[in-house]
Amino acid sequence: MTTDLKSLGWTAHFSRQAELIDEQHPVRVSAVHRSRLDGFSAKGDVSLSPTESAGVYAVGDWVIATGAAASGPLERTTEITRRAAGEESKPQLIAANVDTLGIVTSCNADFNVARLERYLAMCAASGCLPLVILTKADHCDDPQSYVRQAEKLSPLLSAVAINATDDEDVKRVNAWCSNGQTLALVGSSGVGKTTIQNRLTGIADTTQDIREDDAKGRHTTTNRNLRPTLAGGWLIDTPGMRELRLVDATEGVDEVFSDITELATQCKFNDCAHITEPGCAVRAAIDAGDLDADRLERWRKLEKENRFNTATVGENRAHMKRMQKMYDNGAEKGRFKRR
Repeated sequence: MTTDLKSLGWTAHFSRQAELIDEQHPVRVSAVHRSRLDGFSAKGDVSLSPTESAGVYAVGDWVIATGAAASGPLERTTEITRRAAGEESKPQLIAANVDTLGIVTSCNADFNVARLERYLAMCAASGCLPLVILTKADHCDDPQSYVRQAEKLSPLLSAVAINATDDEDVKRVNAWCSNGQTLALVGSSGVGKTTIQNRLTGIADTTQDIREDDAKGRHTTTNRNLRPTLAGGWLIDTPGMRELRLVDATEGVDEVFSDITELATQCKFNDCAHITEPGCAVRAAIDAGDLDADRLERWRKLEKENRFNTATVGENRAHMKRMQKMYDNGAEKGRFKRR
């Protein structure tokens, strides 16, 4: 596919980083594989050999191609990251240079305020704008009630309730993936991300229905891809997340819970834990009915989790640097053989 750089999302932010010479040209990464990168460019589709490890790149990145070799990623405008699933203590890149993060959930039992706050914190930390896409609107008596619940969570948030199987209804999402803008979709498995993708892009991927007994679905998307939309923008679909663990998201948590963080500045003591301390503005707001006690507990949980994950990832990074330094020193002294 051939398209101009502006339509691909190329801006002055990226052009300032690239002094192109000879056969060099910008490429936007559409898929990351173990030993190659697929991408779009003004010259057409390309497949490149990365000069750095695959984990350094994310779908949506911009790189500079020299022949069949790709440079490291140019500095990103936004970066969506979580702590890697399982026991690994490292961050995992989900997508880069995304304008809007579409958080997909359903107008049924899948709708969960705590989960939405978690996604919103990740979104705020990444620098993207948040969009909540509520599917199964056709199976709900009052889908706007879900829209109102979502919109209460952030003044920056937009929410739309749609029937994901209706082409015309899904077109309401076009505003966030047109004119070179990039929309990334995240959410639990089976909530309709792939169905939305199919209608926004015209590409038919396999979908599986949500189970009616628990409103959950089975995993259908297995990797991330950047795809052109029918509206002239870009879409990144992601695999369903069984767990979303925040990392390096302090600013994101503070933004999502700005009502609590602002109240905390009014507490009598700077180190107030908002439990039984005298002069606590947060507890006073709860007693007055202006703040939900459950929301305070959700804030505590995310703030504690983010601190732990960020510290753990930091410790792992420091350990890896120490190990690399030991290896390099040993190689210089002939103790180890470089491969």
